[in-house]
Amino acid sequence: MAVLIKGARSILTMNDARAELQDADILIEGGEIRAIGQGLIAEDAEIVQAEGCVVTPGLVNTHHHLYQTLTRAVPGGQDALLFGWLQTLYPIWARFGPEEMFVSAQIGLAELALSGCTLTSDHLYLYPNGARLDDTIAAAAEVGLRFHPTRGAMSIGESDGGLPPDSLVEREADILEDCIRVIDAHHDASEGAMVRVGVAPCSPFSVSRELMRDAATLARDKGVMLHTHLAENDEDIAYSEAQFGCRPGQYAEDLGWTGPDVWHAHCVKLDGQEIDLFARSQTGVAHCPCSNCRLGSGIAPVRAMRDAGVPVGLGVDGSASNDAGSLIGEARQTMLLQRVANGADAMSAREALEIATRGGAEVLGRDDCGQIAVGKRADIAIWDASGVEAAGSWDPAALLLAGPTRVRDLFVEGRRIVAAGQVVSFDLGKAIVRQGQLVARLQG
Repeated sequence: MAVLIKGARSILTMNDARAELQDADILIEGGEIRAIGQGLIAEDAEIVQAEGCVVTPGLVNTHHHLYQTLTRAVPGGQDALLFGWLQTLYPIWARFGPEEMFVSAQIGLAELALSGCTLTSDHLYLYPNGARLDDTIAAAAEVGLRFHPTRGAMSIGESDGGLPPDSLVEREADILEDCIRVIDAHHDASEGAMVRVGVAPCSPFSVSRELMRDAATLARDKGVMLHTHLAENDEDIAYSEAQFGCRPGQYAEDLGWTGPDVWHAHCVKLDGQEIDLFARSQTGVAHCPCSNCRLGSGIAPVRAMRDAGVPVGLGVDGSASNDAGSLIGEARQTMLLQRVANGADAMSAREALEIATRGGAEVLGRDDCGQIAVGKRADIAIWDASGVEAAGSWDPAALLLAGPTRVRDLFVEGRRIVAAGQVVSFDLGKAIVRQGQLVARLQG
C-alpha cells in the first residue's frame, strides 16, 4: 500500500540542493519516494499526518557492535582506556552463543530505530560457542532495519602477542572461508537491498598483516566493502609504530586498505598526511564521538576531514563502550565536540545532521539512501516538534539544538517500524525480558 505523509512542518531533504520544504507532503510507494510537494493526493494511500513535525531522511549508523548490548556498564570496565576495557570484557563475551548474539542485536537495532536510524552497519568479530553472523542478520530481518553486517575476525591471541584471549581467535583460513560463505548466502548488491555484507578483520592488534591483505583481495573479488578499526587512541598509534614501524595510515595503504570501498572506524588520531591520503583515495571514516569520549580516546579531527573531502559518517560504536545507542545523540555530540575543538562556528546543526544521514549513506556506498528525493528509498524519520523538547524553538529544523531525541514514526523501505514513538515491527517488550534473563545468566 502507498503511504502519504501529509503537511510536514519542515522537510530536510539532504538532496543535492540541500532543499528544505515547509508544509509539504511525501508520497511513498513500492519502497521508494514517488513524489514530494504540497497538496499531494493519492487514492487508497495510508495517510500519515505530520503537522508540527520535522521530517528527515533516516539516519545511517556506520559503526556498531550490536552484541555488546548485553554488557553495558560492566564494573571494571567503566573507567578503563580501550585496551584495559577490552581485557575486562573479552572473558564475558567468550561465554556468548547464538541466542546472545540474536537478542542483543534485536535490542540494539530497536534502540537505533527509536533514535531515527533506518540503516546500520554492524561489526561482529568474535564467534564463540557456535555463534555466526547469520544470528544478527536474522535479528535485523525481524526488526526491519536496513542492515550492513560485516564479517569481522580476530586471529592473533595473547600467546602470539595479540590482545584477545586465545579462545576468541580463529584460524585465518577458516575466517576467509566463512567470509565467502556469508557473502554468498546474504549479500545483495542490488539497489534497495536490505542486506549487504562486508569483510572486517577487527584491528591491527588482533589480526595479522597477511589476513588484512587476503581480506582485501577477497572483498574486491566479491565486490563487497572493507571495514576495520584504525587510529583510535594513543595506545593504538604506539602499537602500530612498535609492531609495524609506521603510523596507521601507512599501514592501511600498504595493505590495500584505502579507497572508496573501505571505511575505518574512529580515526581519532589521524594526522594531516593521513587525512590527505584518505581524501585522495576517498577512504571513509566512521566517527564515534560518544564512545571516543567514554574511553578517553580524544576528539577526532572531523572538521579537518570534512574540509579535505574525506567521506565521514557517524557510528554509535559498541553499546558497552558508549553505553547508549542513540544516533541522533551522536549527531549532537559531533556538533558539540567540533565546536569545543575549533570554535562555536565550526559545525552547524544542519551539517551534523547531514553527516548523520547522507554522509553515512555515502560512506557505506548507498547512493539510494540518505536523502529525501524522488527515486530514493523510502527511509524516513518523522520527529514531533510540538512537544516539550522543542517548545520555544524558533527553528525546529535545527533538530540537534533543541530536540526531540526520539522519533515519532520511522519508515524503512516504506514499511513502518516505529509508530507513535513505539517499535511496532516485533515484540520489543518480550525481547527486553529475555535480554535481562541472559544478562543474569552471564552475571551468575
